[in-house]
Amino acid sequence: MYSLSTCWNSHRHTDGRAMLREIRDLGFEYAELSHGTRISLLPGILEAVDAGEIKISSLHNFCPLPMGVTNSAPNLYQFSAERERERDLAFRCTVKTLETAVRVKASLVVLHLGSIEIKEHTDKLLDMVQRGQKDTPKYAKLCSEFDEKRESRKAPFFERTKELLKRLVPEAETRGVTLGAENREALEELPFESDFQFLFREITSRNLAYWHDTGHAQIKENLGFIVHKMHLESMRDHLFGFHIHDVQFPGRDHCAPGSGMIDFESLKPMVRPHHIKVFEFSPSLTAQQVTAGAVHIKKIWGDD
Repeated sequence: MYSLSTCWNSHRHTDGRAMLREIRDLGFEYAELSHGTRISLLPGILEAVDAGEIKISSLHNFCPLPMGVTNSAPNLYQFSAERERERDLAFRCTVKTLETAVRVKASLVVLHLGSIEIKEHTDKLLDMVQRGQKDTPKYAKLCSEFDEKRESRKAPFFERTKELLKRLVPEAETRGVTLGAENREALEELPFESDFQFLFREITSRNLAYWHDTGHAQIKENLGFIVHKMHLESMRDHLFGFHIHDVQFPGRDHCAPGSGMIDFESLKPMVRPHHIKVFEFSPSLTAQQVTAGAVHIKKIWGDD
């Protein structure tokens, strides 16, 4: 199943039905409702779904946006937050997303799972890679020190994330919706790649799965923290689907496949027909670029 995320076009529309018709007119049978879905778009979305004009593959938390929020805000309330009130808001808004998923007959909600409180290093390291300094002793020292520091601070943040997930899993099970734990591009965000296996051992529900973002994984590889293909292979038993976009070296993502550096052919052995495959494209892409990117992937991964 291939789908196109409304992150590409939601900002251009005040009518949710027109937004989804634009996606349908590009040849997509499915759309993902992104974390930029304003609540004002919901009536038109429901009209389009009820009329059978398009199907909804998935939603990206938080969807619709909380009242009063008008811009994409997937990290507005963090699962890992120290403040109980913020975690409670994250829980309630995620339940609202699950309720919306049921209403539009979507099977999956993609989640961001929080972050640790630490000085941000991702952009600094990307800048060094851009300037050709990845193989320098300074870069290696910075990465080593940062990795050690983030691991030492991780425990309380990750524990809070897991506790909130344990509250959400029964809500997902009751509604027949899967929660997709997404890999993130920022080194400060949770889970770290080494944490996913522990997460799935501790929370064994079939309604919690792994969601692979190709662009995020490639950025982590460009930084030297993972090998994209090997990480995806390690998660294949928990894999539910993909956010598909390309990366222009070292960190410009949400590009059309074929316009960047990702070796999608190397990922093909892990791709299955039952996986949900969502194109998550920058709003700056033209309709022609969207179509070309989808064609590029289908030539490699197949039409299913």
